[in-house]
Amino acid sequence: MAKSKDVKTNAMRILEREKIPFQQYTYECEEFIDGIQIADKLSQPHEKVYKTLVTVGNSKNYFVFVIPIEAELDLKKAAKSVGEKAVAMIPVKDINQITGYIRGGCTAIGMKKQYVTRLSESAKEQETIIVSGGRIGSQIELMPKDFIKVARAEYADIEADSK
Repeated sequence: MAKSKDVKTNAMRILEREKIPFQQYTYECEEFIDGIQIADKLSQPHEKVYKTLVTVGNSKNYFVFVIPIEAELDLKKAAKSVGEKAVAMIPVKDINQITGYIRGGCTAIGMKKQYVTRLSESAKEQETIIVSGGRIGSQIELMPKDFIKVARAEYADIEADSK
C-alpha cells in the first residue's frame, strides 16, 4: 500500500469530529527524531513545539505529560500534579502497547485509553502549540485550550527549573 501524504491519524479524526481547528504539518522522516530536529525541519520556534511523555506511577497507573521540547519533565512536580508519590518514564519498547502510538508519533489525543494528562503551564503563554499528529512525520498545531479540551488535560507546573 502506498503511503499517502495526507493520511489522517486518529488524533486528526478526533479533532475534526470535535470541530477543533488545527493545522497539519508533515515532514520527511523514516524513524524517530527528537522534537528539536522536528521544530527545525518545520522552521518553528522551539517554545511552541511540545513533546508527549508517558510515565507510570507507584499506583501502576499511566500518566501523560506534555511539555516544550527543550524542557525537562520534573518527575517530582509531575507526580504531585497527578496525586502520585512518584512517576517514572515508561520504557520506549512499551509505548505502542500502552498508547497505541509509536515513539516519535505519540500524542495525548486519541490514545488507546484515556490517561490522566497534564499540559505544561507554559502553554498558556503560546497562542498555539504544536504536538505530534499521531505518527512519525506528522505534527498538528492547535490552541492550548483546544488541546486541553480534546486531550481531557489540565494545566500543571511540571517542568524542571532551567539550570
